[in-house]
Amino acid sequence: MQQMLKQAQKMQQQIAAAQAELAEAELTGTAGGGLVTVTITGAGEVRSVKIDPKAVDPDDVETLEDLVVAAVHNANDAVRKLTEEKMGPVTGGMGGLGLPGF
Repeated sequence: MQQMLKQAQKMQQQIAAAQAELAEAELTGTAGGGLVTVTITGAGEVRSVKIDPKAVDPDDVETLEDLVVAAVHNANDAVRKLTEEKMGPVTGGMGGLGLPGF
């Protein structure tokens, strides 16, 4: 029983360390060949949006909006991949333990 408790505590510590790494990580997503770049944290917080002036066409705002959405999706994919990379070894492939944020 003691051994199981120690293993559970160790796993909790590993999860907390992985979560801290994710929260500090900054990832970027791009769209339009780099015309729009979005930087987000591993926790999903948008830190910045950069738009190349070439992407700004007052007569076609819809395309720019689509590029921003695509860049956010691309950045979120990077977060998902990093989360799987950091949490996979800790959770042993248990599907993120069914906890929010995993």
